Amino acid sequence: MKLRIFTEPQQGATYDDLLAVAQAAERLGFDAFFRSDHYQRIGPGEPGPGSTDAWITLAGLARETSRIRLGTLVTPATFRLPGPLAITVAGVDQMSGGRVELGLGTGWFDDEHHAYGIPFPPVGERFARLEEQLEIITGLWASAKPFSYEGAHYGLIDSPALPKPVQRPRPPIIMGGTGARRTPALVARFADEYNVPFRSVEDTGAAFSRVREACAAAGREPIVLSVAQTVCAGSDEAEVARRAAAIGEDPDGLRSGGLAGTPQEILDKIGRFAELGAERVYLQVLDLGDLDHLELIAAEILPHV
Repeated sequence: MKLRIFTEPQQGATYDDLLAVAQAAERLGFDAFFRSDHYQRIGPGEPGPGSTDAWITLAGLARETSRIRLGTLVTPATFRLPGPLAITVAGVDQMSGGRVELGLGTGWFDDEHHAYGIPFPPVGERFARLEEQLEIITGLWASAKPFSYEGAHYGLIDSPALPKPVQRPRPPIIMGGTGARRTPALVARFADEYNVPFRSVEDTGAAFSRVREACAAAGREPIVLSVAQTVCAGSDEAEVARRAAAIGEDPDGLRSGGLAGTPQEILDKIGRFAELGAERVYLQVLDLGDLDHLELIAAEILPHV
C-alpha cells in the first residue's frame, strides 16, 4: 500500500503553502503529492487567498522536488481543450523528469464554471466530451506521425502531436467516481488507475467490483485501485479533536466517513480498504499549515502499510 498526500488548494492556499507540503511529503517518504483542480472554494468559509491553477503549480513543484510523484485528482474536462492539455501535461512531465500523473474527469462544480465563464454543459455532454478528450490526449501522446481526429465536440487536423511526455507509453491516467455504467466503461478503456473518493468501505467495494467486471469484459488486465479519504490523525483523543476542530469537522464524523483517530485506528481502516484490493490511499489533508500532522502519519502509519 502506498500513501499519497492530497490537498484542496481551492479552500485557500498559496503556491508557497503547497510547496511546503509537497517538500515535506517528499522528505517524509510519501509516494506522491496530488492536488485538486478547482478555481473556487467549495462550501462556506473564508476564501483566504483563493485557489491557484493546478497545472501551473504542478509545473513549479516539478522543479522544486526530485522524487515524489505529482498529479491532479482530478482535472475537469470542462476546464481545458484536450490538445493544449496534452501539451501541458507532457511539458510538466518533462520538467519533473517523468513524475506526472493525469487525473481526468467530467467536472461537477457548476458554481466555479459560472464564476469564471467556463461553459458547463449537461452531464451527458460532459461524459461525451470526457471520452473524446481521453481519445485525443492518449492519441497525441502515442502517435508517431501527425494526428487527426474528428468527433462531435473536438476536431484536430494534422497535429504534430508534440511535445511527448518523458514517461512511455504515457503518464498514468487516473479516473474516479462511482457511476454504475459510464464510469466503469471509460475506466476500462482508458485508465491506468481507478479511484473511489470519500466513500464507505462497502460502497468502495461495490465500485471496485463494477470496474473489475468492466475491465474483464474489455479483455484488460486488472488496473490499480485506490481510494481518497480525509485524514485526521492524533497521538491521543485530544490531538484528534484539535485537528478535527481546525478543519471544522467532528471527530466521530471523520471516523465514520474518513480516516480519523489514533494511528492504529487509521491503520485498521486502511487494512479494510486493502482487503478490497486498494493499492494506494490518497490522504486528503485539509490543514496545510499543520506539517506536524504529516510528521505523525509518516512516523506512525507510513512504515506499517
